[in-house]
Amino acid sequence: MKTFLIGLLLCSAVSAQAQAPASPQPSPDAHRASPASVDAGDYIYVSGQGPRSADGGLAPTFAAQAQQALTNLKSVVEAAGLTMDHVVYTTVYLTDMTQYGEMNRVFAEFFGKIPPARAVLGIAGLATPPIEINAVAVRSLSEKRAVYPPNYKSDEPFSPGILTHDRLFVSAMPRGPTGDKGSDDPAAQVDFALDRMKAVVEAAGLDLGHMVFVNPFLTTQFPMRVMNQHYARRFEFGNTPARATIEVASLPGGAQIQFTGVAVRDLAKRRAVRPKNMPPSPTASPCVFAGDTLYCSAKSGFIPGPNEGVYFSTTALQLVQTMRNQLDNLEEADMKFCQVVSTMVYLDDMADTKAFDEVYGKYFRGDLPSRTTVQQIAPADRSADKEGHYPDLEQVSLIAIRRDCPR
Repeated sequence: MKTFLIGLLLCSAVSAQAQAPASPQPSPDAHRASPASVDAGDYIYVSGQGPRSADGGLAPTFAAQAQQALTNLKSVVEAAGLTMDHVVYTTVYLTDMTQYGEMNRVFAEFFGKIPPARAVLGIAGLATPPIEINAVAVRSLSEKRAVYPPNYKSDEPFSPGILTHDRLFVSAMPRGPTGDKGSDDPAAQVDFALDRMKAVVEAAGLDLGHMVFVNPFLTTQFPMRVMNQHYARRFEFGNTPARATIEVASLPGGAQIQFTGVAVRDLAKRRAVRPKNMPPSPTASPCVFAGDTLYCSAKSGFIPGPNEGVYFSTTALQLVQTMRNQLDNLEEADMKFCQVVSTMVYLDDMADTKAFDEVYGKYFRGDLPSRTTVQQIAPADRSADKEGHYPDLEQVSLIAIRRDCPR
């Protein structure tokens, strides 16, 4: 382990232009499969569940495939000693957003009167199309309840928010100010989506200052600059939530942007973490604690500093820098990779999964975290620009908890 850390520290000490980041020492179990779920005490984190049956079969219709993905999710939750009533948050990934209505119909069959909070994203690629679903389940139902903003009306099978003993999980509710069509003005769309998130948070008796993690999901046509400008106005500079800003192929109802996230109920248990060499940001904290749980922003192979940028042309090399960046965050929080319980992996191309896995598995001792891997949009042009910068080929966000590491 000591050699592993020294290698990573050396990686950050050299300039990006001079040499590639040093990989961690090889591990004989680098190709371990991620577990179906990870028990993190009060919560269970479920890896993305796809549409294949236990024997590897794939049903011929989308409805049957969606049913199988949810059946797989149900089996994992029940194996952890829980029921679908314990599920508080899900993300549904679809490679064809026109199947949204059919997915909703099947989704509703698996949940009772209090369905989970939810986000639905149209993406370009999955390990097995056309659907994948991940989830978070709470162990105790004693304080679980749905949260509805004033005048909320919907027949969709998700709750705007789910409150647990210590957290609030907020759904993505993308409808615009003029109904499903929404406003054509990007600024109005951002403000409305943020207002929807704010209304759910306030209905739970909290405010946006309680947010510990936010996912802005936006289509590739939506101006990132406008989103960032309006988003920054809602949060305290340098004390914003951790964030993973993800471009996607499509969103429900033709929306262009939506927000989802997690808030902590007790503000005294919220603490932002920022490495000392990183300046404060108006849009995202590197990581934020919710009690003993650490939510960390999505990181890529971006190298900060005077010559900042992504300088490596392969997924494997970019991932080494990504994990170096996440290690900075973990160390500032006095935590380690072995305390990571869940990761979300965004790849430029699902064909890079094997190359990604060859590096990823070397950073963990014992069991891997739960994991979901998706390709959100069409692959980028991988040519370097005039300054020698390459596009992001991968991004990783993570959740860690304070727990003993395996020996």
